[in-house]
Amino acid sequence: MIAPDLLHDLLPSLRTPAVRDLSWALLSPPLLGETTKVQRHPLQASRWAVQPQRLADWFMQQDRDAGALLAWLAEKPARRLGLYYERLWQFALHAAPDVEVVAANLPIRHNGHTLGELDLLLRDDEGEHHLELAVKFYLGTNSCDAADWLGPGSHDRLDLKLSHLAHHQLPLSSRREARGPLNELQLGEPRSAFWLGGYLFYPWPDGCPAPRGAMPEHCRGSWLYRRNWSDFTTARANAHWQPLPRLSWLAPARVSADGIWPDEMFEQWLNTLRPEAQAQLLVRLEEDQAGDWREAERIFLVNDQWPTHS
Repeated sequence: MIAPDLLHDLLPSLRTPAVRDLSWALLSPPLLGETTKVQRHPLQASRWAVQPQRLADWFMQQDRDAGALLAWLAEKPARRLGLYYERLWQFALHAAPDVEVVAANLPIRHNGHTLGELDLLLRDDEGEHHLELAVKFYLGTNSCDAADWLGPGSHDRLDLKLSHLAHHQLPLSSRREARGPLNELQLGEPRSAFWLGGYLFYPWPDGCPAPRGAMPEHCRGSWLYRRNWSDFTTARANAHWQPLPRLSWLAPARVSADGIWPDEMFEQWLNTLRPEAQAQLLVRLEEDQAGDWREAERIFLVNDQWPTHS
């Protein structure tokens, strides 16, 4: 992590959604603090890590003129949140002092079959690195066991992700099939590590233990069943809620006055939501002194059969 308070200090002044997401990607804490495999911040050896004010100045510069970032994102439009997260990281790492992006999304093939891709190959003052990036949203169900933390669609699980990282993604750069592509890039044997960002959501109203090894400062929210919505909102009278589209799930939301849904519009949206609808990410917004609306809380609203029939 770089300067843990920097994100909190920066977000109030950043207005461009993509720049807010960029700052969140680089500065938010990882989901896990204790891991069996090496977790490494991609900027660990950059001057930005030891001189966070330089990084803050760079974010402010991007916010004043986001043209380069927006052009970079438009070059390969991402429909999936994970790819958007990767593109944000790639943009930052290309700009970072003391970091060389040797390759990104490098396919490793065997007999015409793609075994997988190496997310990032970097060179910095600490050597050569193969880094896997992921951003995940997990909902806790019963315990601190990683198997009890599920993605909103319930197919993804924290234990499955960690297993896939450990047994497939991280070892990929060490396989003999990777040797040819790495030689072409004049890379020796890069050290493999990962970086896992995201949010953990706790069941309302009773909560549950954090997953084993969770970073104490991790980003968090709550989740609840549709049947509990009325009880949940009773304690939050006059609160303003609206759904967030998937590509807006990263940084805490900041919505201008003209982007706010009238209460009737939200009620209509909620009433027309199919009983079996997939999990919806909702944010509670509060108006600030400048007339903008800022995220104060986020929740997943899941159907009453979740996770069985998601």
